[in-house]
Order: sequence, then structure tokens, then C-alpha cells
Amino acid sequence: MYKGIFHCVAKTYSHEGLHGFFKGMAFPVLTTGLISSVVFGSYSNALDYLTQSQRSDRSQGKAASATHVFTAGCFSGLMQVFVCAPIDLVKVRLQGQTTATRYRGPIHCVAVILKEEGPRGLFKGGLALALRDVPCYGLYFLPYEVTRNALTESGKQPGTCAILMAGGVAGVITWAFATPMDVVKARLQMSGAGGREYSGVLHCMRVSVREEGVRVFFKGLLLNSLRAFPVNAVTFLTYESLMRIFFPPAR
Repeated sequence: MYKGIFHCVAKTYSHEGLHGFFKGMAFPVLTTGLISSVVFGSYSNALDYLTQSQRSDRSQGKAASATHVFTAGCFSGLMQVFVCAPIDLVKVRLQGQTTATRYRGPIHCVAVILKEEGPRGLFKGGLALALRDVPCYGLYFLPYEVTRNALTESGKQPGTCAILMAGGVAGVITWAFATPMDVVKARLQMSGAGGREYSGVLHCMRVSVREEGVRVFFKGLLLNSLRAFPVNAVTFLTYESLMRIFFPPAR
């Protein structure tokens, strides 16, 4: 359908105008705070449990091990799947339609899915989402912690530049691993809504490779990476700033 980023931009603009670039974003924007709170809340609490320590203890030099960080990240990925799956499905369905004939908006989209596919329909592509997010959130927090610690002098609090750099690196690394399953997830979510029908994750992968080659799993990787660095840099800076406000480091 699209030959690359610029072809996609040109075709979207010619058919749908500027509005086409923001289609399906209302629902995710309104719920992004909820998803982020689940991710970072689950990660922080899981890390506290696994290390049997508090954030203030770890900031004083008792860093968590890589195993603990990765495990806590995987747990946060699993928790957010239950919240993110329906939201992401609605976003993909709205973005995937080139006309407004099927879904008039996010609420109407949810109503149509419930009517035609039942409650389970809201979690279509949920397995692919879990296969993407559970390991990738482990990889999300691990490079962040490693990079941030490497850029911070021993015994001191990480600076703004260290947090921004670590967050950006974590985002890019995560999307490099997440993009293949993200492609599968999106195709499964469009199944039954005008897209091709797939019986499951493995069937989708087999058909995609047979028809388009292995390169199909890396569609959108460049765009995801370009977006991931600034978005995740700001995300982690916001997280760290809020944690310092609510849980100030011990002096």
C-alpha cells in the first residue's frame, strides 16, 4: 500500500488532508495517562518487591540487579496489556479506515465491536500485544537504568541530560525489538474490519512472510525509532521529576 514514509505522508495528505494524520488519536490521548500510570506504577512496585528495598535506598548506591529490573519491566508490560489492548484496537481500527463509513468515532467503534464480535472482540490481537509488550518492557527499563547509571557520577542524582539520553536510548532499543510483533498485532486487529482474516499469531506470521518476505516485520521501524527517542526521553524525565516530588531522595 505504501512504499515508504514519504509516500505514506503524501498519500494520506492527498486523500484525507491534515486530519488524516491525527485520525484515531482522541481515544489514546485521553487514556495515555492511565496506561503510563499502570506501566510505571507496576514497575516501581514490582522492583520494590523484588529487591526488598525502596526507591530511596536504590538512589543511595544500592542499585537493583539487571535481572530484577528486567523482571519488573516484564511484569509492568503484562499489567498494561489488560488496559492497553482495547484502546490500541480502537486506535488501529480508526486509523485503518480510509473513509468514515464504518466507524464514526471511538465510542461508535467500541459499540460496533461489541455488537459484532462481543467483549472478546475488544481484545483481538491481545496475544500479539502481550508477546510484544511483556519482553519489550523488560528491555525498556533495563537499558534505561544501565544508561542512566553510566551517565551519572557515583553517589549523585542523575541529571536532566542523563535522564533524557537514557530514556531516548531505551525507547529506540525497545522499538527495534517490538516492531516485528507490532506489525503482527496491527494486522490481527484489522482482521474482521475490512482487513485480511487471520486465524492467529502464527498464521499471520506465516502468511506475511510468504507474501512479503521477512522485511515485512520491520515495516515502520525507522518511523518508530525517530518517534521513540524524543517521546521516551520526555516520558522518563517526567517520571523521574514526579518521583522526586512525591518521594524526595534521602539526604
